Amino acid sequence: MGQLSQFLPFLLIIVVMYFFMIRPQQKKIKQEKEFEAGLKVGDKIITKSGLHGKVAELAETTVVVETMSGKLKMERSAISLELTAALNKKA
Repeated sequence: MGQLSQFLPFLLIIVVMYFFMIRPQQKKIKQEKEFEAGLKVGDKIITKSGLHGKVAELAETTVVVETMSGKLKMERSAISLELTAALNKKA
């Protein structure tokens, strides 16, 4: 019983870290993966660097984005879930 009471604070810290840090991060990563997989040609998007455009072509890990200045090829992970959701909410 004495050894358990010594390690109880450490176990409590680990549990708190899991529920407040690790679990939400895993949930966010899962949402981003689902968002990337659900992209379609014609979707309006905003990249994490702030570029606005429309999806012109899709490949397995890349996407071609049509902007006002031309077409750009970039990784799907460069598209921001939050900014794109806000853009589509306004429209």
